[in-house]
Amino acid sequence: QVQLVESGGGLVQAGGSLRLSCAASGRTFSTYAMGWFRQAPGKEREFVAGINWSGVSTTYADSVKGRFTISRDNAKNTAYLQMNSLNVEDTALYYCAVEAEVYRRTAPVAEKEYDYWGQGTQVTVSS
Repeated sequence: QVQLVESGGGLVQAGGSLRLSCAASGRTFSTYAMGWFRQAPGKEREFVAGINWSGVSTTYADSVKGRFTISRDNAKNTAYLQMNSLNVEDTALYYCAVEAEVYRRTAPVAEKEYDYWGQGTQVTVSS
């Protein structure tokens, strides 16, 4: 069982930055891929970024490439999402998730492949 707690959300002006954190419980965190997803009001939840167990492989949605960076610190059981050049369209509830297949080479993009989810942290970007 893995429990995830997101933090770091808030209100920011367009063009600003935020860093989200996802703290995980469980000794096997370092063997799992992780992903960040978001859900805006009235929209489906969508993939934002993913990182494999070692941190070597990362994947991004086209809408955030070049602006967002996903990383992880396995010693701290924590993953991060650095978000720069934020715009109004980035406003959403952001979730982190863990895919519990050990040593997967790449993080999956599909929501259904993730096994554990956090409660989410709200990011609001004002114009």
